[in-house]
Amino acid sequence: MVEKIPMTAEGLEPLKEELHQLKTIERYSVIKQIAEAREHGDLSENAEYHAAREKQSFIEGRILELEDIVSRADVIDLSKLTGKVVRFGASVTVADVDTDEETTYQIVGPYEADINKKKISVQSPLGRALIGKTEGDTAEVTAPGGGKAYEVLKVKFK
Repeated sequence: MVEKIPMTAEGLEPLKEELHQLKTIERYSVIKQIAEAREHGDLSENAEYHAAREKQSFIEGRILELEDIVSRADVIDLSKLTGKVVRFGASVTVADVDTDEETTYQIVGPYEADINKKKISVQSPLGRALIGKTEGDTAEVTAPGGGKAYEVLKVKFK
């Protein structure tokens, strides 16, 4: 059975756009670069040819990867989610137990996580620790720098 990848519609869109760009523009551009490099003669010493072939290999690999991700995407409609239990799609305000520093994170799929936008993966250590918690609960996280504890202050769905 194929494992589905939880994702928001907002997170799926950039992946689809990148796939479209690679298939409709980048793929043909690199084919043209390879053809032009071939015209320069001896391929064994042609750096432009080897660079274009390497780029083509990367593009084709990325296309395969994106097609796989998009085909397995399980888009979750966040507008239909409610409740006070942390689960996929929730925006969770937590306080670091040691410093009382508050931060709000949204729990999202692994391919849309972006710590700079305060979006953490459901599969990340903090994401896994928060799932199933409710307001007032403490989530224990084992991180590379040691253990951390966070108190769940607020759970909301957009």
